[in-house]
Amino acid sequence: MAQHKISPGQQVAVVWDIHSSTEALQSLVKNLQATVGAEGHISVENLNQLLQSSHKESRFDTVLSGVVPGSLTVHSAQVLAEIARIIKPGGRVLLKEVVTAETGNNSKLKAITKLPTALTLSGLVEVKELQKEPLTSEQTRAIQEKLGLQCNKLVFVEIEGKKPNFEVGSSSQLRLSFVKKAVPSEKRAVDPTAAKLWTLSANDTNDEDSDLLDSDELLDSEDLKKPDPASLKAPSCKESGKRKACKNCTCGLAEELEKEKEKNNPVPKSACGNCYLGDAFRCASCPYAGMPAFKPGEKILLNENNLHDA
Repeated sequence: MAQHKISPGQQVAVVWDIHSSTEALQSLVKNLQATVGAEGHISVENLNQLLQSSHKESRFDTVLSGVVPGSLTVHSAQVLAEIARIIKPGGRVLLKEVVTAETGNNSKLKAITKLPTALTLSGLVEVKELQKEPLTSEQTRAIQEKLGLQCNKLVFVEIEGKKPNFEVGSSSQLRLSFVKKAVPSEKRAVDPTAAKLWTLSANDTNDEDSDLLDSDELLDSEDLKKPDPASLKAPSCKESGKRKACKNCTCGLAEELEKEKEKNNPVPKSACGNCYLGDAFRCASCPYAGMPAFKPGEKILLNENNLHDA
């Protein structure tokens, strides 16, 4: 159809609502089918069932909604997004919707200035208003009764938009051109005065003003002597009753306390050499009597009672 810009072979979707005239819908579909021909297809969908339909994305070349005479279609954001989904990239959307010309209106109708914005937010581009038709008082009264509205300034607006020439979620590589900095062909000349400040030649060492130190002269004979371990001990290490080596002892107290412990608790030596085998091989006075067998050479600590009995 010329008024809807439909071409032969196109896939067209017609969206109608409960206020549409059945005879007018049938007549529109018949005319559209004659225009698209046998290679085209006309799909009719109710506005309330559009969101539950199983239409694949990018299926239709053109979507007509609210154009059936008698329609009072109000396109929600979800309906507009679904229309943008099912139309092909570069496809066309033609809508007709009743809007209000009143400012500060709280009804469910869109303001006349908000309709193009709603189409743009749904993903359509090149949105433009085709026709604006004021309603008569009789039409306004009928629409107020059908939609339960209180506003009086109602207008029918016919508007169209297009889907961009790419699918939602598609990606494209950007070709960025960066201006390359010019590389100087010759090396930059070094200031002789600045270079001299950072240069030390062999002749500079003979200069009387150069104060060079010999590392061997920094240490004298006293610095080379090994310190006495006693001088390295902390004052608490020399106190009686509080002798306890630090965790990382370096003064030799840990080794000293270990030697004293071994001296006070000597490890008894076996006369027969069979004490480690168990009580069956031990003599009556064996200090290991009553203790389990152990490996040869294993260090076993005995309490003081066993040592006195032995």
